[in-house]
Amino acid sequence: MSGFTSSKSWGDELMSLVEDTGLRYNADTVGVPTPAFETEMPGFPTGEAEEGEPESFKDHVKGFAKAWGEMVFEFGKGCKDIVVQNYLTEDSYAVRKLRGPVAKVSGRLRYLNEYLPEDRDPFHAWSVIILVFFLACAVLNVNNGHDSSVPRAKKVYIHPPSATRILLPDGRHMAYREQGVPRDRARYSLIAPHGFLSSRLAGIPGVKESLLEEFGVRLITYDLPGFGESDPHPKRNLNTSALDMVDLANAAGVNDKFWVLGFSSGAMHAWAALKYIPSRIAGAAMFAPMVNPYESSMTKEEMSGTWEMWVRRRKLMYNLARRFPTLLGYFYSQTFLSGKHGQIDKWLSLSLGNKDKALTEKTEFEEFWHRDVEESIRHSSTQPFIEEAVLLVSSWGFKLADLQVQKKCPGKGIFPWLKFMYSQAECELTGFLGPVHIWQGMDDLVVPSSMIDYVARVLPSAIVHRFPDEGHFSYFFFCDECHRQILSTLFRSPQGPLASTNQPQSEVDEHTVSARK
Repeated sequence: MSGFTSSKSWGDELMSLVEDTGLRYNADTVGVPTPAFETEMPGFPTGEAEEGEPESFKDHVKGFAKAWGEMVFEFGKGCKDIVVQNYLTEDSYAVRKLRGPVAKVSGRLRYLNEYLPEDRDPFHAWSVIILVFFLACAVLNVNNGHDSSVPRAKKVYIHPPSATRILLPDGRHMAYREQGVPRDRARYSLIAPHGFLSSRLAGIPGVKESLLEEFGVRLITYDLPGFGESDPHPKRNLNTSALDMVDLANAAGVNDKFWVLGFSSGAMHAWAALKYIPSRIAGAAMFAPMVNPYESSMTKEEMSGTWEMWVRRRKLMYNLARRFPTLLGYFYSQTFLSGKHGQIDKWLSLSLGNKDKALTEKTEFEEFWHRDVEESIRHSSTQPFIEEAVLLVSSWGFKLADLQVQKKCPGKGIFPWLKFMYSQAECELTGFLGPVHIWQGMDDLVVPSSMIDYVARVLPSAIVHRFPDEGHFSYFFFCDECHRQILSTLFRSPQGPLASTNQPQSEVDEHTVSARK
């Protein structure tokens, strides 16, 4: 009896120690615990319960990351509240100092709010947009660095200097290249300024030397300031561009009038020559010529027809060139100044028609494009490209309508009448008196046909040649038949070079132009 009592009190004590564990003990079993869920109950199987699957390491990591993220989020909210309450009050030093500059910048950027939904706060919306932009850039950089399926871009190679150079009156050097017949046998001289991201190597891409000789043409191309082997110009504009062309013509021995050739954005330098040095220009050949896309004299239809053909990135580039040109340097350093080659439509933010796409995929075009770009970026500086972009979208200092031939007579009044009486002054013609030919592909998505419609409207004396199926490059690049048609249009039937005078040519390398004519 005493033994039972002792055993029972020991069981009671044990029960009191483990009662919080949820275990139950049978009174009939001395000191042996039996879990309550092992008791037979109606509708449930008896025996040992199935154990749950243990959590994997991945589940532990997910749980830890989630908890850590919540902690960081709450910590960030706390820091934000502290900063707002202590440093961003109306009377704080930071707010007083930054209020003016921030208001000025926000005022300049306010026009961008037109693209936001009306029910969104601009500050919050732009904060999210900027954050997403940086995240997207980070993801793109990671993908570009680890995507092995994309072929490696060809690296840019800077070739040894090879150009002939002249010394200009202001001390700058200009590099140029000659094709066709020599100067003493040239029947016609053509001078061609190049466009954006190009060089003296462009000229008429793929033109045959034999064709130039057949027409007696001397083709002179040169590097714009800061491009190729030409020195930069600290204060260049379209007026100085025309004067550089005169200096080049004088140094290269072009004593008579010469033709000027402009392709795409290089046409603005050709337009400037017609305005500022008309007495030296025999005529102009323009191929898909660009004009200022912000030109105020364009009609609403001409303006919308031009801008709607361009991709968003190209529109952004023009907006930056007009408002924040220094930001262009970042985009240029990420594309054609990155040390690697790329596709022309990506580097220049272009849309291409069918013929242009087929042309740019040819090996011949790719080799030309790579070599031209390598020469163009020889200085490895963004400045000349920024200057070129700003020149295009800024005021040119003249209107294309100024080039139209007009009759200018003495004005009314006593002084013009006296001048007329004593000097027999007569009405004079103003504008450019020579021929202007324009070639335009109707499938051109770089210089849309609406832009040429504007040129034809303000310059009705220009002769426009339109081609329904041609694009921006397809008629001008590597087309023997097209080149023959162009020279035939300008110079009629081929007459060959002039008879040789057998006079030795003077050295023009490092030649100093004595004076502008």
